[in-house]
Amino acid sequence: MGRTAAIIAGAATADITPEGSVFLYGYPGVERFSTGVHDRLRSSALFVSDGKTSLILVANDCIYIGKATAVRARRRIEEQTTVAAAHVMITATHTHSGPVTADILSNAHDHVVPKADPAYLQRMEDGIVEAAVQAFRQARAARVAFAVADGSSVGGNRHDPCGPSDPQVPVMIVREENSANYIALLAICSMHPTVLHEDSRLISGDFPAATRRCLQERVVGPRCPILYHTGPCGNQSPRHVTRGNSFAEAERLGGLLAEAIAAAMAAAVDEPESDSGGLQLACRTASVALPRRKLPSLAEADDDLHSARRRFESLRRNGAPRAQVRTAECDCFGAEESVALAHAAAAGLVDTAFAAILPAEITAMRIGTRWLVGWPGETYIEFALAVKARHPHCHLIGLANGELQGYLVTAEAVRDRHYEALNALLASPESGELLVRATLELLDKEALL
Repeated sequence: MGRTAAIIAGAATADITPEGSVFLYGYPGVERFSTGVHDRLRSSALFVSDGKTSLILVANDCIYIGKATAVRARRRIEEQTTVAAAHVMITATHTHSGPVTADILSNAHDHVVPKADPAYLQRMEDGIVEAAVQAFRQARAARVAFAVADGSSVGGNRHDPCGPSDPQVPVMIVREENSANYIALLAICSMHPTVLHEDSRLISGDFPAATRRCLQERVVGPRCPILYHTGPCGNQSPRHVTRGNSFAEAERLGGLLAEAIAAAMAAAVDEPESDSGGLQLACRTASVALPRRKLPSLAEADDDLHSARRRFESLRRNGAPRAQVRTAECDCFGAEESVALAHAAAAGLVDTAFAAILPAEITAMRIGTRWLVGWPGETYIEFALAVKARHPHCHLIGLANGELQGYLVTAEAVRDRHYEALNALLASPESGELLVRATLELLDKEALL
């Protein structure tokens, strides 16, 4: 007989693939309806408990998890599992090849993009709850190991390939206590899943779906749920490493990431037990009131748009490198969305959007010596790196328990009028700095207990 289990854990998945043809959301101004399914979309859940503290994480193949959806799903999960809603983290992989799952104000003037379908939102919410409840019910004695893989093969800073990035891919391996059988695998990659572009017409999880498929085929087995979380990736993408924007390329990059994860798993070491005889868990949360961005006037937004378009056309006309042209094109998208925000402000629609996203919630889960910290929305990688500089064993997860109607960016991005700064609803860099400060306070306080 093996030693007494430090923890129990269970995992499960639910299919959240929409039925029939749906609008594929992620790129503006393109009428993009699905013609089939390349990858089934999934909610993948992990339950873990040390007998005192219980945690549930659910990763979902969708572009966003709206705060209202997260609140409802967490409440239902608490009712059906007794795990406190505050101890549930629900995240989006951020695929740009799935349905609309949140109504973003900056798209309000894009007549191509439809509103989120309430019927699909209910389907997705039900799938989230189903996966979480089944994970809870399937719990058994477990052991946990951590590793860190090298994810540099799937991309880097999308504005500057030599700019700030975080290629580390934290991996959490959960096995049955007295066997080699896998219960679940969790990975966090700070990279936009945007190999596939506007011309793709199939429902897909992009390269993370290929990573999951490769790992299930070669390492953990087809029945092992894999929770793929997207880390802070506001300025991270595959733009400078892709050879094209095809499913073959998504398979290539996904396979490279799977190989890196498998190599790291081979060297993983089980988490040490604490002196009290078991792996200890904890959960801390904080609410942060993020400041509003001073939105431009209609005239200012129009000027930005004309400037962005001139630069894009000049680069394209003069044969600039493909990645540089794409960056300039995205800056045009941001300028168009800034015009939409200016119109929304003039129409008095901004207060409703703020009410739907604020306050921002930080969810910090400790598993042994590691912290998994969820931030809502899309943040620049610099903010995550600031937290890791003080707490190297803290792993940041983005798009958690809500979205923020745009990006949280650095002062440099605001100065340079980057896409992500132009379509934001919240003030930067102040908002990202507040998330960092609040997260450090949570982690520092826990270290003193």
